[in-house]
Amino acid sequence: MSRRLFDTKFGTALVESLPAGPGVYLFHDGQGGVLYVGKAKNLRRRLQHYRNAGRRRVHRKMRRLVRDAASLEVRPLASEREALLEENALIRALRPPHNVDGAFAFLYPAIGLGHHDGHVLLCFSTRPDDYATLGLQWFGTFRSRPRAREAFDALIELLTLVGHASRRAQLPPHPSVRGSRLVGLRQLPRALADRLAPFVGGENRALLPALATDRAPGQATSLPRRGICRRLPAAARFILRGRYAPAAAGPRPSRAAGHVRAAGRARRAVHRRALRRQAAGY
Repeated sequence: MSRRLFDTKFGTALVESLPAGPGVYLFHDGQGGVLYVGKAKNLRRRLQHYRNAGRRRVHRKMRRLVRDAASLEVRPLASEREALLEENALIRALRPPHNVDGAFAFLYPAIGLGHHDGHVLLCFSTRPDDYATLGLQWFGTFRSRPRAREAFDALIELLTLVGHASRRAQLPPHPSVRGSRLVGLRQLPRALADRLAPFVGGENRALLPALATDRAPGQATSLPRRGICRRLPAAARFILRGRYAPAAAGPRPSRAAGHVRAAGRARRAVHRRALRRQAAGY
Protein backbone atom coordinates (compact mmCIF):
# COMPACT_ATOMS: atom_id res chain seq x y z
CA MET A 1 0.00 0.00 0.00
CA SER A 2 2.78 2.46 0.90
CA ARG A 3 4.62 1.79 -2.37
CA ARG A 4 1.49 2.38 -4.46
CA LEU A 5 0.61 5.52 -2.50
CA PHE A 6 4.17 6.85 -2.80
CA ASP A 7 4.17 6.33 -6.59
CA THR A 8 0.74 7.93 -6.93
CA LYS A 9 1.71 11.07 -5.01
CA PHE A 10 5.32 11.59 -6.05
CA GLY A 11 5.70 9.67 -9.30
CA THR A 12 7.04 6.22 -10.14
CA ALA A 13 10.29 7.59 -11.57
CA LEU A 14 11.16 9.90 -8.67
CA VAL A 15 13.44 7.58 -6.73
CA GLU A 16 15.41 6.43 -9.76
CA SER A 17 15.96 10.02 -10.84
CA LEU A 18 17.54 11.03 -7.53
CA PRO A 19 21.33 11.19 -7.10
CA ALA A 20 23.06 8.67 -4.84
CA GLY A 21 24.58 11.51 -2.85
CA PRO A 22 23.86 13.72 0.19
CA GLY A 23 21.05 16.21 0.46
CA VAL A 24 17.86 17.18 2.26
CA TYR A 25 14.23 16.38 1.51
CA LEU A 26 11.04 18.15 2.57
CA PHE A 27 7.52 16.70 2.80
CA HIS A 28 4.90 19.39 2.10
CA ASP A 29 1.20 19.39 2.95
CA GLY A 30 -1.59 20.50 0.63
CA GLN A 31 -1.19 24.18 1.59
CA GLY A 32 2.55 24.19 0.89
CA GLY A 33 3.59 23.98 4.54
CA VAL A 34 6.51 21.78 5.51
CA LEU A 35 5.56 18.68 7.48
CA TYR A 36 9.02 17.20 7.86
CA VAL A 37 12.64 17.96 6.95
CA GLY A 38 15.17 15.15 6.69
CA LYS A 39 18.72 14.73 5.52
CA ALA A 40 20.34 11.77 3.87
CA LYS A 41 23.82 10.59 3.01
CA ASN A 42 22.31 8.86 -0.01
CA LEU A 43 19.08 10.48 -1.19
CA ARG A 44 18.09 7.69 -3.53
CA ARG A 45 18.45 5.03 -0.86
CA ARG A 46 16.67 7.09 1.82
CA LEU A 47 13.63 7.86 -0.34
CA GLN A 48 13.55 4.25 -1.45
CA HIS A 49 13.02 3.34 2.20
CA TYR A 50 9.96 5.63 2.29
CA ARG A 51 8.66 4.02 -0.89
CA ASN A 52 9.10 0.49 0.46
CA ALA A 53 7.91 1.19 4.01
CA GLY A 54 6.07 -1.86 5.30
CA ARG A 55 3.63 -2.48 8.11
CA ARG A 56 6.32 -2.91 10.75
CA ARG A 57 6.28 -0.56 13.72
CA VAL A 58 9.66 0.92 12.78
CA HIS A 59 8.13 2.15 9.49
CA ARG A 60 5.13 3.80 11.12
CA LYS A 61 6.48 7.35 10.83
CA MET A 62 7.44 6.83 7.19
CA ARG A 63 3.96 5.58 6.32
CA ARG A 64 2.35 8.51 8.13
CA LEU A 65 4.49 11.05 6.28
CA VAL A 66 3.72 9.51 2.90
CA ARG A 67 0.03 9.50 3.77
CA ASP A 68 -0.10 13.10 5.04
CA ALA A 69 2.17 14.73 2.46
CA ALA A 70 0.95 16.20 -0.80
CA SER A 71 4.34 16.83 -2.38
CA LEU A 72 8.01 16.07 -1.87
CA GLU A 73 10.92 18.46 -2.42
CA VAL A 74 14.50 17.18 -2.75
CA ARG A 75 17.62 19.36 -2.53
CA PRO A 76 20.90 17.62 -3.43
CA LEU A 77 24.00 19.08 -1.74
CA ALA A 78 27.74 18.71 -2.10
CA SER A 79 28.51 16.98 1.22
CA GLU A 80 26.85 15.36 4.20
CA ARG A 81 28.09 18.25 6.35
CA GLU A 82 26.26 20.75 4.14
CA ALA A 83 23.16 18.55 4.29
CA LEU A 84 23.28 18.49 8.08
CA LEU A 85 23.67 22.26 8.33
CA GLU A 86 20.85 22.82 5.83
CA GLU A 87 18.57 20.42 7.71
CA ASN A 88 19.25 22.18 11.02
CA ALA A 89 18.67 25.62 9.49
CA LEU A 90 15.37 24.53 7.92
CA ILE A 91 14.13 22.94 11.14
CA ARG A 92 14.94 26.07 13.14
CA ALA A 93 13.26 28.32 10.59
CA LEU A 94 10.21 26.23 9.70
CA ARG A 95 9.53 24.18 12.87
CA PRO A 96 8.00 21.23 10.99
CA PRO A 97 5.47 19.40 13.18
CA HIS A 98 6.90 15.95 12.44
CA ASN A 99 10.47 16.90 13.42
CA VAL A 100 10.54 15.87 17.08
CA ASP A 101 14.14 17.03 17.45
CA GLY A 102 13.19 20.48 16.23
CA ALA A 103 10.21 20.65 18.57
CA PHE A 104 12.36 19.78 21.58
CA ALA A 105 15.62 21.46 20.59
CA PHE A 106 15.60 23.40 23.87
CA LEU A 107 16.41 20.15 25.70
CA TYR A 108 19.81 19.80 24.03
CA PRO A 109 22.81 21.80 25.22
CA ALA A 110 25.48 23.53 23.20
CA ILE A 111 29.05 24.39 24.20
CA GLY A 112 30.37 27.90 23.71
CA LEU A 113 33.97 29.09 23.51
CA GLY A 114 35.30 32.63 23.76
CA HIS A 115 37.77 35.03 25.38
CA HIS A 116 37.51 37.88 27.88
CA ASP A 117 40.35 39.97 29.27
CA GLY A 118 42.93 37.20 28.94
CA HIS A 119 40.58 34.48 30.15
CA VAL A 120 39.34 31.58 28.03
CA LEU A 121 35.59 31.16 28.44
CA LEU A 122 33.70 27.88 28.15
CA CYS A 123 29.93 27.75 28.50
CA PHE A 124 27.45 24.88 28.72
CA SER A 125 23.85 25.88 28.12
CA THR A 126 20.58 24.94 26.46
CA ARG A 127 19.88 28.67 26.05
CA PRO A 128 22.82 30.11 24.09
CA ASP A 129 20.85 33.23 23.16
CA ASP A 130 21.00 34.34 26.79
CA TYR A 131 24.80 34.61 26.47
CA ALA A 132 24.77 36.59 23.22
CA THR A 133 26.59 39.55 24.80
CA LEU A 134 29.67 37.38 25.43
CA GLY A 135 30.30 36.78 21.72
CA LEU A 136 30.86 33.05 22.17
CA GLN A 137 31.35 30.60 19.33
CA TRP A 138 28.86 27.77 19.79
CA PHE A 139 29.26 24.08 19.01
CA GLY A 140 26.69 21.30 19.12
CA THR A 141 24.11 20.75 20.11
CA PHE A 142 24.65 17.47 21.96
CA ARG A 143 22.39 14.81 23.37
CA SER A 144 21.60 13.60 25.90
CA ARG A 145 21.77 16.50 28.31
CA PRO A 146 23.06 14.60 31.39
CA ARG A 147 25.84 12.91 29.46
CA ALA A 148 26.78 16.15 27.75
CA ARG A 149 27.07 17.88 31.14
CA GLU A 150 29.17 15.03 32.50
CA ALA A 151 31.53 15.30 29.54
CA PHE A 152 31.73 19.10 29.82
CA ASP A 153 32.59 18.88 33.52
CA ALA A 154 35.27 16.28 32.75
CA LEU A 155 36.77 18.52 30.09
CA ILE A 156 36.88 21.47 32.51
CA GLU A 157 38.55 19.27 35.13
CA LEU A 158 41.22 18.32 32.62
CA LEU A 159 41.84 21.91 31.60
CA THR A 160 42.16 23.14 35.17
CA LEU A 161 45.06 20.74 35.63
CA VAL A 162 47.10 22.71 33.09
CA GLY A 163 45.52 26.13 33.66
CA HIS A 164 43.84 27.98 36.52
CA ALA A 165 40.11 28.42 37.02
CA SER A 166 39.00 32.05 37.03
CA ARG A 167 37.23 33.46 40.05
CA ARG A 168 33.60 34.45 39.58
CA ALA A 169 34.49 38.12 39.95
CA GLN A 170 36.86 37.80 37.00
CA LEU A 171 34.14 36.56 34.65
CA PRO A 172 32.25 39.03 32.45
CA PRO A 173 28.68 39.95 33.46
CA HIS A 174 26.40 37.12 32.46
CA PRO A 175 22.94 35.81 33.32
CA SER A 176 22.36 33.10 35.88
CA VAL A 177 20.58 30.40 33.88
CA ARG A 178 19.45 27.24 35.59
CA GLY A 179 21.30 24.19 34.28
CA SER A 180 23.96 26.31 32.55
CA ARG A 181 27.59 26.76 33.50
CA LEU A 182 30.09 29.44 32.51
CA VAL A 183 33.75 28.77 33.31
CA GLY A 184 36.82 30.92 32.83
CA LEU A 185 40.41 29.70 32.58
CA ARG A 186 43.50 31.88 32.95
CA GLN A 187 47.11 31.15 32.14
CA LEU A 188 46.03 28.40 29.80
CA PRO A 189 48.88 27.71 27.34
CA ARG A 190 48.18 29.43 24.04
CA ALA A 191 48.76 26.28 21.99
CA LEU A 192 46.24 24.46 24.17
CA ALA A 193 43.63 27.21 23.90
CA ASP A 194 43.96 27.20 20.11
CA ARG A 195 43.14 23.48 20.03
CA LEU A 196 39.89 23.79 21.97
CA ALA A 197 37.64 24.81 19.06
CA PRO A 198 38.82 22.03 16.68
CA PHE A 199 38.48 19.53 19.53
CA VAL A 200 34.93 20.47 20.56
CA GLY A 201 33.97 20.83 16.91
CA GLY A 202 35.16 17.28 16.23
CA GLU A 203 37.77 18.31 13.65
CA ASN A 204 40.83 16.77 15.34
CA ARG A 205 42.05 15.38 18.65
CA ALA A 206 45.31 17.32 18.97
CA LEU A 207 44.09 18.65 22.32
CA LEU A 208 44.50 15.27 24.03
CA PRO A 209 48.27 14.76 23.62
CA ALA A 210 48.77 18.46 24.35
CA LEU A 211 47.05 18.02 27.72
CA ALA A 212 49.67 15.44 28.67
CA THR A 213 52.63 17.68 27.88
CA ASP A 214 51.62 21.32 28.45
CA ARG A 215 51.61 22.89 31.90
CA ALA A 216 50.58 26.19 33.34
CA PRO A 217 53.12 28.62 34.83
CA GLY A 218 54.01 27.56 38.35
CA GLN A 219 53.44 23.85 37.74
CA ALA A 220 56.52 21.76 38.40
CA THR A 221 55.61 18.94 36.05
CA SER A 222 53.25 18.22 33.23
CA LEU A 223 49.92 16.51 33.76
CA PRO A 224 50.40 12.87 34.88
CA ARG A 225 49.25 10.35 32.31
CA ARG A 226 47.28 8.62 35.05
CA GLY A 227 45.21 11.80 35.39
CA ILE A 228 44.58 11.88 31.64
CA CYS A 229 43.54 8.22 31.56
CA ARG A 230 41.24 8.60 34.54
CA ARG A 231 39.43 11.68 33.19
CA LEU A 232 39.55 11.08 29.46
CA PRO A 233 36.74 8.49 29.18
CA ALA A 234 34.01 10.87 30.36
CA ALA A 235 35.17 13.71 28.11
CA ALA A 236 35.76 11.53 25.07
CA ARG A 237 32.71 9.37 25.55
CA PHE A 238 30.32 12.15 24.70
CA ILE A 239 31.84 15.40 23.47
CA LEU A 240 33.94 13.52 20.94
CA ARG A 241 31.16 11.14 20.05
CA GLY A 242 29.48 13.88 18.07
CA ARG A 243 25.87 13.21 19.03
CA TYR A 244 23.92 16.35 18.20
CA ALA A 245 20.43 17.63 17.55
CA PRO A 246 19.01 20.76 15.96
CA ALA A 247 19.07 23.84 18.20
CA ALA A 248 18.27 27.49 18.01
CA ALA A 249 21.90 28.48 18.57
CA GLY A 250 23.08 27.90 15.03
CA PRO A 251 24.60 24.45 15.59
CA ARG A 252 27.82 23.21 14.12
CA PRO A 253 28.00 19.47 13.64
CA SER A 254 30.57 17.56 15.63
CA ARG A 255 31.49 14.23 14.06
CA ALA A 256 34.48 12.64 15.75
CA ALA A 257 33.65 9.02 16.44
CA GLY A 258 37.27 8.14 15.67
CA HIS A 259 38.31 10.08 18.76
CA VAL A 260 36.29 7.73 20.93
CA ARG A 261 37.97 4.71 19.37
CA ALA A 262 41.36 6.31 19.96
CA ALA A 263 40.48 6.92 23.60
CA GLY A 264 39.40 3.29 23.95
CA ARG A 265 42.65 2.05 22.46
CA ALA A 266 44.61 4.24 24.86
CA ARG A 267 42.73 2.89 27.87
CA ARG A 268 43.21 -0.70 26.76
CA ALA A 269 46.93 -0.10 26.26
CA VAL A 270 47.25 1.27 29.80
CA HIS A 271 45.37 -1.74 31.14
CA ARG A 272 47.62 -4.18 29.28
CA ARG A 273 50.75 -2.50 30.62
CA ALA A 274 49.39 -2.70 34.16
CA LEU A 275 48.70 -6.41 33.75
CA ARG A 276 52.22 -7.04 32.42
CA ARG A 277 53.77 -5.16 35.34
CA GLN A 278 51.64 -7.14 37.77
CA ALA A 279 52.65 -10.41 36.16
CA ALA A 280 56.33 -9.38 36.34
CA GLY A 281 56.05 -8.81 40.08
CA TYR A 282 56.40 -5.03 40.19
